[in-house]
Amino acid sequence: MPNQLHQPTAGLLLSGGIDSAVLLDQLLASGWRVVPFYVRTGCVWDECELAAVRRFLSALAGKGLGDLVVLQMPLGDLYADHWSISGLNVPDDTSPDEAVFMPGRNPLLLLKPVLWCQTHGIGQLAIATLENNPFDDATPEFFAQFERMIHRATGEQVQIVRPFERMPKHRVMELGRHLPLELTFSCLAPRDGLHCGTCNKCAERRAGFRRVGAEDRTRYAAEGATASIHATSRDGKAARPKPPAAIR
Repeated sequence: MPNQLHQPTAGLLLSGGIDSAVLLDQLLASGWRVVPFYVRTGCVWDECELAAVRRFLSALAGKGLGDLVVLQMPLGDLYADHWSISGLNVPDDTSPDEAVFMPGRNPLLLLKPVLWCQTHGIGQLAIATLENNPFDDATPEFFAQFERMIHRATGEQVQIVRPFERMPKHRVMELGRHLPLELTFSCLAPRDGLHCGTCNKCAERRAGFRRVGAEDRTRYAAEGATASIHATSRDGKAARPKPPAAIR
């Protein structure tokens, strides 16, 4: 797959949530051509996430954005009655981050996009993991070992790049405050296509908007509407932060 306009190309694991949406914008702003991936797992939020991915891609459509690649990695036979499949006993807004653990989540989500990149001549796949991720499959050691495994299995090298891995959630949201983040989706128990408003991820989302003092336009089923504080720059316009350094 040749690069267009001599731009470097990277794949991006796009979940539909805020972090990967902001990373997409940052990569495009830094001059990268980006091929976005969504992996369908059969979890209860799949349809809402994929719809959010399509909405956000439409909003950012333009130079440098490749076509969405949707891959299948069904987990129902593996996770069985896990809350991510059953929708029962979902971690709520009082639960710690560790409660959202899903066994092998990152290697399962990365495997097909990495192999797609490898077979299409793309040497880098970006993922929006943050510094506060508490799980062992989000550490530098894990990603280095995963890269070595792929190299050994295929003879080709694909780098898993993590531009946000030293950033907290609020810093990422500051980078993305100029974006239509209401188009993103990050909920463990969607109701009629809306954020539930009461799960662990909805709580994290709300807290992020509050921390940066930005308006939360998300529609939550628990409220039927949203409300927060609208923040602007000193000249009264929404500020667009400087993008981080390009992927290395």
